[in-house]
Amino acid sequence: MTPASQPQPETITLEQYETLPENRRAEVFDGVIYDMASPSQIHQTLSMELSNILYNYLKSKKGSCQVFSAPFDVKLSDKPLTIVQPDIMIICDKDKLDGKRCNGAPDFIIEIVSPANPSDDYIRKLYYYKNAGVREYWIVDPRRKTITVNYFQSDIVSVQYPFDSVVKVNIYDDLYINFAVIADLLNI
Repeated sequence: MTPASQPQPETITLEQYETLPENRRAEVFDGVIYDMASPSQIHQTLSMELSNILYNYLKSKKGSCQVFSAPFDVKLSDKPLTIVQPDIMIICDKDKLDGKRCNGAPDFIIEIVSPANPSDDYIRKLYYYKNAGVREYWIVDPRRKTITVNYFQSDIVSVQYPFDSVVKVNIYDDLYINFAVIADLLNI
């Protein structure tokens, strides 16, 4: 069978996506739906710890930015439809929020790598987030014990840190996250 004659995956519209059952975890890339695995205990613990750090920082600054965690839809594109559910995100432009989702790129995203599909975070989402206008994208990989920081607003493209590092959130002047403390909590 030649590539041209291979069946093409069925694409969905926003209206079809919105009729999916609430308990179905899925993302859409270029109109094609992909189911997501449920997060593990380590994934959930990392997500809660990082969300709390970001939330407390943003609350102390009393600014307009908000932190959200999955499941919360982010529509990166209408045509073709691309909807993601980042593990953690910061959104500073309240006009992007419509009560259901974020319409457009968040300022900051953290994805926690699932063992079942690491290429989603390292390749697919990196591509989509960069092209959509995300300012900074972190890939936290508990299996490899690394944090990969992708800062798209400067000469820094991608820097990898071990889990015992203090890592700067580049979109802020004074926010640092000590992963050694988090790793101790997780015994990793």
